[in-house]
Amino acid sequence: MPVMPEITILAFDFGRKRIGIAVGTTVLHQARALTTIASDKHSVREQAIALLVNEWQPDELVVGLPVHMDGREHATTQKARAFAEWLHERFQLPVHLVDERLTTQIAQTMLEEDGVYGDQAKSVRDAVAAQVILQAYLDERNENIQEA
Repeated sequence: MPVMPEITILAFDFGRKRIGIAVGTTVLHQARALTTIASDKHSVREQAIALLVNEWQPDELVVGLPVHMDGREHATTQKARAFAEWLHERFQLPVHLVDERLTTQIAQTMLEEDGVYGDQAKSVRDAVAAQVILQAYLDERNENIQEA
């Protein structure tokens, strides 16, 4: 079986006020929360994301796609799609959209299990949600490779 190259991936939990970011690789097959950009100003977000892309040199990007529980799209869905398109155009990297239903609740539960509550949880919840999104992507990718 051929050895698969290591691919570094940055993932984003897009929000109008905050963007959570996680990183992972296909070799370790594990995502970890990195940071949260807490700003609604495009210039602040763009600069912070550019610094992270420069630091981590990802091969791919993942963006969580928010939808209603029944799968219907809403206003934030379109904003997340536009964000993903901007990332692709800005950094010339493949961008994958991943269903992010319940990721914020999963992140909140993970933080509570670790004893993190209140403002401390709020400051990292979006980054942990990005971690959940990226882990789901890595798991699905691994399953597809094993089935091939």
